[in-house]
Amino acid sequence: MRILILNWRDLSHPAAGGAEVYTEQVLRRWAAAGHQVTLFAAAVAGRPADELRDGYRVIRAGSRFTVYREARRWWQRHGRGRFDVVIDETNTVPFQAHEWVDDGARTIALVHQTCEEIWHINAPPILAHLGRHRLEPNWLRRLGGSPILAVSASTRDALARFGAYDVTVVPEGYEPPNPLPRPVKEEQPTAVFCGRMVSYKRPGDVIRAVGLAAERIPGLRLWMVGGGPLLDRLAATAPAHVTFHGRVTEAEKHDLMARAHVHLAASVREGWGLVVTEAAALGTPTVAYDVPGLRDSTTAAGGVVVPARPEAMAARLAELLPGWQRQPPAPLPYGGAHSWDTVADTLLAAVRQHARVPRGPMRVAA
Repeated sequence: MRILILNWRDLSHPAAGGAEVYTEQVLRRWAAAGHQVTLFAAAVAGRPADELRDGYRVIRAGSRFTVYREARRWWQRHGRGRFDVVIDETNTVPFQAHEWVDDGARTIALVHQTCEEIWHINAPPILAHLGRHRLEPNWLRRLGGSPILAVSASTRDALARFGAYDVTVVPEGYEPPNPLPRPVKEEQPTAVFCGRMVSYKRPGDVIRAVGLAAERIPGLRLWMVGGGPLLDRLAATAPAHVTFHGRVTEAEKHDLMARAHVHLAASVREGWGLVVTEAAALGTPTVAYDVPGLRDSTTAAGGVVVPARPEAMAARLAELLPGWQRQPPAPLPYGGAHSWDTVADTLLAAVRQHARVPRGPMRVAA
C-alpha cells in the first residue's frame, strides 16, 4: 500500500508527545513490512525538509498554524495520484483531508483525543470560548463525514457527540523497558506523579490529595516528576512531604515509578494516558480521575478511577495504599496496552477495511 500520514508534528519536533511515539512505532513497522509510507508534518529547526527515517519518508513544511495549508499545497503539487490512503492524524485541528483529496485515494482520520475542556485551561477566555463552542465542534462535525479510528472508547464516545458515526477503536501500544527495572519498593509509603507541570494535568490536585491522605497514612510522601511552566510555583509552595525531581531521563523516571507504591493522575482529559500504562508495566498501580482517556488506560491497567476531586482521590488512596504497600502488584505485561507489533497490524487491518484495499501477503516486522 501507498500510505500518506498527516500530523502537525513528527517525533523530532520539540513538542512531540505520545501521539508522535504512536505514529513512529506504527510507521516504521509498516515500512518494514514493505509498504510505501510518507509522513507530512510541520518544519523543525535543524531538520531537513525531506528525510528518510526508519524506512519511511518525512516531509516537513509550515508551522504549528500553517502546516495544514502546506499539506494541501504539497498534495496538489506532489501527492496527487501517488497514494492509496491518506490518514488525517488529528491533534485538535484536523487537516480535513477528505475535503481536498480528489484523486480517488481513500481518507481516514486517526484521533487520539478531543480538546473540549482543555480549551478553557490552555487558551485566553475569548479564544477558549470560541474554540470550545464554535471551532472544535465545526472541525469535528466536518471530520465525521469520513471514517475515523480512535485510540480509546472515550475518544470514540466524544466523537459521537459531535456527529461521527463511523468510528473504530484501535489499540494503544507500549514497549516496556528491557530489562524491566525491578528495584525494591520504598519502605516509606510513597506516591508518584509523572507528567508535565501544566494546568490541564492538575498537579496541584495531586499535591492536595496526598496532603489529605497523609492525615490517615503516617509518613506518606509524594514524588513529582516532570518539568513545565508550573514547576517553580508549585515547588515554592509545596509542603515538606513533596519532592520535585523536575525533568528526568527515561531510566530515572522508570526507577522512580517502580520504587513508588502508587501512581496518581489527575488530568482534565487524555487520549489514553500512557503514563498509567508505564506505571502498571513496572508494578505500580494508578489512582486516577475518572475522565476521558484516563478511565480507559487505568481500567485496562487494573487501577482505580475516582471522581475528579482531590478529596475523592485522597479517600481511595488512604484506603488502598496500605494494601499495595504490604503486597505490591506484579508488573502487568504491556501495562494493559498491547505490543507495537499488534498495534501496527490491527491498525493496518482497520485501514484496509475502511479503504477497501485488497489484502495481500504481509508480515509486520519490528
